[in-house]
Amino acid sequence: MLEDRTYGDRAIEEVAHHRLEIWPNPSPNHDYIIHLEHPEFTALCPRSGYPDFGTIVCDYFPGQSVLELKAFKLYINSFRQQRISHETVVNQVADRLMAEVKPKALRIIGDFTRRGGVKTVITAYRGEDMSFPDYQPNLL
Repeated sequence: MLEDRTYGDRAIEEVAHHRLEIWPNPSPNHDYIIHLEHPEFTALCPRSGYPDFGTIVCDYFPGQSVLELKAFKLYINSFRQQRISHETVVNQVADRLMAEVKPKALRIIGDFTRRGGVKTVITAYRGEDMSFPDYQPNLL
């Protein structure tokens, strides 16, 4: 029942099923990068069901809109109970942000914690060919 859920659960569910909140770009005539990091990503491995953890990084050159920070946080939190691969998460986030925020260029990085000793970093690009700064993966 929806009323048995916490306000956080309800907010995460809402952002997962509705458009993300965006704001007008306060500097639409300038090229600049917005860098967002969510270091508490979690989802479930589609094969084992064990939890996966990582950091989701979003770098983008805004167009006419910018993404509201709480909307980004809640959207990334919406994956926590999904059985989903690292590759699918990164591409799904890139596709949704490109479609709704409409940046000039976008880079999404999934920097996942080691599983079985293997480090995984997935990067997806969308939009114009613009230069992004180098990314240094988490070493843990």
